[in-house]
Amino acid sequence: MYFIVVKFTVKPESVENWAEIVRPFTEATRAEAGNLWFDWSRSLETPNEFVLVEAFTEDGAGPHVNSAHFAAGLDAMRPHLLSTPKIVSRQVDGEGWDAMGELAID
Repeated sequence: MYFIVVKFTVKPESVENWAEIVRPFTEATRAEAGNLWFDWSRSLETPNEFVLVEAFTEDGAGPHVNSAHFAAGLDAMRPHLLSTPKIVSRQVDGEGWDAMGELAID
């Protein structure tokens, strides 16, 4: 699977509307056949930083970045960003989340 984490530094005036700004992109991506998850979080330390954790099947990543909603999503985000997003994108073994053995809850 392809596992991707992206950090977005959002302009202060766009922070409260960020979820709505990215909603069409998020919904379209989650509907893709090859999407495993697409989850947004907000940094506890940096209030205008949002983190996107996403994963795709091996066959799903290519269609995602070549989709019309991908281009539209980037265009929608661009005017609301302070800087170029930071990304980690890796192909990893597995098909989903595993249980954290070091913190097993019985």
